[in-house]
Amino acid sequence: MASFLSGEAYQRYLKLLFWILLASVISMAGAIMVRDFMTRDVKTVGIDAIIEEAVQKMNKFAIGSVVVVDTERRRPLGIVTERDILRLVEQYPELLVLKVRQVMSQPLITTDSDTSIEEAARLMVKNGIKRLPVVEADRLVGIVTSSDIMSTSPKLIRLIMGPRKAEET
Repeated sequence: MASFLSGEAYQRYLKLLFWILLASVISMAGAIMVRDFMTRDVKTVGIDAIIEEAVQKMNKFAIGSVVVVDTERRRPLGIVTERDILRLVEQYPELLVLKVRQVMSQPLITTDSDTSIEEAARLMVKNGIKRLPVVEADRLVGIVTSSDIMSTSPKLIRLIMGPRKAEET
């Protein structure tokens, strides 16, 4: 579709396409609830873990983030994403031994399982995030991602990506 673009321009194009798709899903999602699409087995690391532990967990489970929690209460405190780590690679040669609390994104933006997918998508777009931890009674119970939200409307994805690209996914 955008094969004429390369490098940074292509990345900007993909990012714009992602946000257009997410905004479109917001208007079409209706009353589907977060609990219906969230991942319940959220991968976490404790607040005193080092980055190496977070990276190992992300690699082991092929995921893009881990939620940082208070290990006693499983209360979410922040999130460490691939993007957080990549931003620091050049600055800190010893990145892997830093504590996750030093690099995690905070304040942590969360939702609850009774939130509609539409509202969750709005919250994600408003805050420029792709992962939204789900919390009940101050405890982490799940996570919903932009991919989860986009899966609520495969027809829309086919429209935006075109028939050939949609068949590949």
